Amino acid sequence: MNRIVIGADHGGFEYKKAIIEHLEKKDYEVIDVGTFSSESVDYPDIAQELAKIVINDNIPGILICGTGIGISIAANKCKGIRAALCHDEFSARMTKKHNDSNVLAMGQRVIGIGLALSIVDTWLDSEFEGGRHGKRIEKMMNLEEL
Repeated sequence: MNRIVIGADHGGFEYKKAIIEHLEKKDYEVIDVGTFSSESVDYPDIAQELAKIVINDNIPGILICGTGIGISIAANKCKGIRAALCHDEFSARMTKKHNDSNVLAMGQRVIGIGLALSIVDTWLDSEFEGGRHGKRIEKMMNLEEL
């Protein structure tokens, strides 16, 4: 069984529930790091909790907030995370093929749920191409903080 971790703030809570249901129908074991209600929470806390599991367990992650912007920025501050904000299938496919993204971020207030589920499927079904992209990812992951 494939494993995946998912998290959302209050702005992505409804999509998180729908995505979990979708993934469980596809026989994924889903680890839910919250939030567990529509009460306001701070998205950096969710992003950090998800990032720990992505890195420690070497499994993919999905993050959702209102726009996907804040939660993806927060996740990318965590060492080893390559979170990609995607609102279309092409971006989801390419971020996996060329950037070997390990976290998919989306915005509940930006796209419809049908598209969100299609993006999830596209991202999960895509594979890293390696080759010249591997060297670029290595450079990216070794960038120094200024």
